[in-house]
Amino acid sequence: MSSVSVLGAGAWGTTLAQVLSDAGNDVVLWGRSADVINEISNSRTNARYLPGITLPSNIKATGDFSEAMAHSQTLVLAIPAQNLRSKLKEWKPEISSNATLISTVKGIEVSTLMRMSEVVVDVLGVRPSQVGIITGPNLAQEMAQREPAGAVAAADSEALSHQIQALFRTNYYRVYASTDVLGCEMAGAVKSIIALGVGIAVGLKLGENTQSMLVTRGLNEVARLAAAHGADPLSVAGLAGMGDLVASCASPLSRNRTFGEALGRGGTMEYAQQHGATTVEGVASAGAVVELAHRVGVEVPVIEAVADVVKGAITPAQALERLMEISTRSEDFIK
Repeated sequence: MSSVSVLGAGAWGTTLAQVLSDAGNDVVLWGRSADVINEISNSRTNARYLPGITLPSNIKATGDFSEAMAHSQTLVLAIPAQNLRSKLKEWKPEISSNATLISTVKGIEVSTLMRMSEVVVDVLGVRPSQVGIITGPNLAQEMAQREPAGAVAAADSEALSHQIQALFRTNYYRVYASTDVLGCEMAGAVKSIIALGVGIAVGLKLGENTQSMLVTRGLNEVARLAAAHGADPLSVAGLAGMGDLVASCASPLSRNRTFGEALGRGGTMEYAQQHGATTVEGVASAGAVVELAHRVGVEVPVIEAVADVVKGAITPAQALERLMEISTRSEDFIK
């Protein structure tokens, strides 16, 4: 049995705490909301984020960060991407210099264009060899119901990737190991933007042909962008890339797709936000990913179209029109 502290008691952090508990680990779940922590402690539920789910009795929930740090030096990060830097700065005095940090956060930091593992290293000053990730097609509600799912544990070293793999492995959660942190992390970040685009198409009442075009051409953009940064193209074809993209684009449980639907239906960000959709990572990261692509000379028309819709430069309908006017060339996967 290993001890693990999960930082973040939203839907994803709570789900991961359950997975880690089911895998036989001693788990402490930290959250900032006293109401959520009290509910988990007293009722074994987190109704706001995971309705209908009863959590294992051996997960300890706490709002005391020092208690979470004292419990374990293996820390699982499950907080919003654009909040990661500020929270790590706040927590840095209490995080051990020898801690193992496992990021489950998907996104590109807008202000620096860093991936999440890079933010961890930058803020905490730890060695890259102390930081790993777990990523894949993992919708929290389905995983909390213990439906079979797969993921990739990636780290610079095989030793750490296998350590993460062992921590999370259960009879319903199949975890594969990888040493391509860059490729897995970039694929997980960019898929959110493609899912936004597919959601926009759904909101415009466009069918499967349009959606399939956006998924496949979006995957091509992810592959070329990752390869241009030195990633293994096979990572994009696996669970971290294609797998996550399919889940995010196809499921109504995907927040990026759902936000995109509201955006396509109403035509503006204001409409999407006013009709119950919360801002999602694809919205925050879209412009940053376009900038990453421009830096390495990669054309990403689907991602650019979504980014322009998000910033209000074009309407959803104009985005689809623009994509259809782009000249076509060979469909080589990576060129």
